[in-house]
Amino acid sequence: MAVETREEDAIRGVVERLTSAYEKTCTTEQVEAAVGTAHAAFSERPVRDFVPVLVERKARALLNEAQG
Repeated sequence: MAVETREEDAIRGVVERLTSAYEKTCTTEQVEAAVGTAHAAFSERPVRDFVPVLVERKARALLNEAQG
């Protein structure tokens, strides 16, 4: 249970960082959608330690791809 809470907190941090980083080009909803998509891509992975880092990288790639 604590692992899930830690991961949820880390994912919220990812949303906050990306919202700040992309505030001029993306809405909060777009950032949340990208993070949600990225997080879903790792849902079946048994080792959860690095999921937030991987989610942030994938979400950044998705946001950059959407911009152009």
